Amino acid sequence: MTDETPICSAKGCRVDAVWVLAWNNPKLHTPDRRKTWLACEEHREHLSQFLGVRGFLKDVVLLTEWQNPGPS
Repeated sequence: MTDETPICSAKGCRVDAVWVLAWNNPKLHTPDRRKTWLACEEHREHLSQFLGVRGFLKDVVLLTEWQNPGPS
């Protein structure tokens, strides 16, 4: 991580991130691979639903508790 404050991944949002949405596209990634989007409180549900309806969402974790299990 850098000294920069992580911001929400929602388009146009510049608010500090609070959540990590871990996801995986099974057509492109191995089962253990996790990509991440960051979300503020306001956009967590919207981004989760976007990934969820596609079957990509694997986990939603507070940013302060996130530990990336895969290679950096």
